[in-house]
Amino acid sequence: MTVIKNPKSNTYEVRTYYKDWTGVRKQKTKRGFKRKCDAQEWERAFKLKENLSLDMYFEDFVDLYLNDIKSRIKYNTWLTKKHIVEKKILPYFSKKKLQEIKPSDIRQWQNTMMNYRNKQGEGYSQVYLKTIHNQLSAILNHAVNFYDLKSNAARKAGSMGKERTKEMLFWTKEEYMKFIEAVADKPISFYAFEILYWCGVRMGELLALTPADFDFQACTIRINKSYQRLEGKDIITDPKTVKSNRMITMPEFLSEELESYIGMLYGLNENDRIFQISKSYLHHEMDRGVKLSGVKRIRIHDLRHSHVSLLVNMGYSAVAIGERVGHESVEITYRYAHLFPTIQTEMAENLNQEREEYLDE
Repeated sequence: MTVIKNPKSNTYEVRTYYKDWTGVRKQKTKRGFKRKCDAQEWERAFKLKENLSLDMYFEDFVDLYLNDIKSRIKYNTWLTKKHIVEKKILPYFSKKKLQEIKPSDIRQWQNTMMNYRNKQGEGYSQVYLKTIHNQLSAILNHAVNFYDLKSNAARKAGSMGKERTKEMLFWTKEEYMKFIEAVADKPISFYAFEILYWCGVRMGELLALTPADFDFQACTIRINKSYQRLEGKDIITDPKTVKSNRMITMPEFLSEELESYIGMLYGLNENDRIFQISKSYLHHEMDRGVKLSGVKRIRIHDLRHSHVSLLVNMGYSAVAIGERVGHESVEITYRYAHLFPTIQTEMAENLNQEREEYLDE
């Protein structure tokens, strides 16, 4: 490596050669250092990073970590991780050497996070504290699994916060009907909520729908993509899971409603998004409808739970429901077991039988 002073700009630059993971020799140049010592420090850090030395700074390892996982997770998930790391973790550990981070350092960081209060005197939620701790632990675990760090200091330090409660809210059909009447004055809101409730789609799936996804003769909707608003841009991605790619049969009344509505949208092309609204718009409309109708406030995603609840009460199996909403039947049974009264009854009857057989022996 060489540190050179550029007389024209009166700054320093570093020039170095290295081999990438395929063994190809490449050149790396970094310019714009005002002081020679800054250029030399960058040179040292680059060398440690290229040699995958655990003596590298935590911030340099974070670069490796984020690049390692970027192609393996959804882009919006990666952005969320990156934001948490940059705002809640790097400010405290950036200049610590990776192998020198101790459980006591993690505990001090945890105390700082737990004691934080904003201007309104509010701290981070227990769920958020759990999330940021898990992210730090994931980084160190990555170093353990793939870069031979001896142990995960975050795991030794113990966790903080709590996981989100598993309580599941949903509307009954009667509650939904009260709500939908309250937002019927805005057609785009009305039809968006109609699809969410009667078809059980995710919000991202709803916002990605185009006229080409509808077959009104067969009364079907094709779900094969999801919408995200990321970094100020509209992004269309694959659905959440492979199972999420599916065809949903609409009730006839909904098919007729939507065919009429889409037909009124002037200038809408086959591959244009039908619902060109934001997630925040839907949240606002949910608030408005709840206030006007007097029903309890649930999340938009809880409309999906409401759809499943409706189908369970109608007597459909976990397999059939799973196919419709894009879940494995095992997951439907696990998450909605309390809504399957017949399952609970069968369990109790089988337990009775097991005991009676034992007594008869």
